[in-house]
Amino acid sequence: MLNMVTVWRRSTTAEMCWSGSDGPVGIPVVPLVWDDLPCVALPLAHLDAVDTMTSGRAAFAVTEPASEDAPGGTVAAGPVDIRFDLEGKRFADHLLEQEIVKHPPTRLRADGLMARRENWWWMPRVLITLTALEEEHEIPARRRGEDALLVRPGAEGAAPRVDTVTARAWPEEPGGSVELWRRDGAALEGAGEPAFAFAHRHSPDFERWERWWRTGRTEGEHLAVTAATGTPEEAPLRPYNLLSRYRNHRDVVRACREGIARAESRAGLSGSG
Repeated sequence: MLNMVTVWRRSTTAEMCWSGSDGPVGIPVVPLVWDDLPCVALPLAHLDAVDTMTSGRAAFAVTEPASEDAPGGTVAAGPVDIRFDLEGKRFADHLLEQEIVKHPPTRLRADGLMARRENWWWMPRVLITLTALEEEHEIPARRRGEDALLVRPGAEGAAPRVDTVTARAWPEEPGGSVELWRRDGAALEGAGEPAFAFAHRHSPDFERWERWWRTGRTEGEHLAVTAATGTPEEAPLRPYNLLSRYRNHRDVVRACREGIARAESRAGLSGSG
C-alpha cells in the first residue's frame, strides 16, 4: 500500500467511493493518514451517506492532477474500518493537524482551543480507514469539467469498480442518455448495472466544495440517467460573498449538529455543546 499512502498523503483533495445500500456512490474527501493507512474524517453532516456504507469495502481515489503535466490518478480498494468519534478526541489527537494544513475551513474552525470550543460541532467525526489493499491501479486524472468518476459495483463481496470517464454533455433530465468514453481508451461495456458518475470542484478557500452527479444504469457505452444534481463547469468556484458565506455557515452548523444528535441518540449519549 506504500504507493497509495504516498499519493494520499501529498494530495489535498480525493474521492471515496462505495457500493451502498442505495447503490454506488462517491463523495469528495480530504485525504488523511492514520498509522500509515489512508483515512478520511467525515463531519457528522455526512451521516446519511455513512449509513449506506453497508458492504464494508470502499475505493479511495486521487484523480485531480496537481498540474496539467502531472501523472494520472490512483485508486486503492479494500476493506474499511468505520469508527464514530463523537467526542472528536481521536480526530483531534491524530488527524486534526493534517486537516488544518490541507483544508482551510478546518484551519478557521479548529486551529486553537478557543476555536474548537466555539465550533465544537466540527470536531465529532466518522473515521473511515482503508485497512487492507485488495486492489490498486492507476486511472487517468480528471482534467476537464466534463470528466467524472464512474462508480459501479465490483464482483460479489468486492469494492466498487471506479473508472475515469468523459462525455460531450451530461443531461439532467431523468430518462436522458449520456454517451460515455473511458479516459483510458477501453470500452465501457455496460451490462445494465447501477452506476454513479460524479465530479467536484472547489473555491480557493474551500468554503464552497460542490459535487455534481448522475445516477442510473450503464448499457453498452451509455449511462441511462435516473436522477441528477448540478452541471459540470471548467472554472474554479468563486468564493462566497458575505451573505452567502453566512448562509453556508448556518447550513453546515445545522447539518453537523443534526448528525451529531442522531448519532448520539443511537449510542445512548446525551447531547453536546
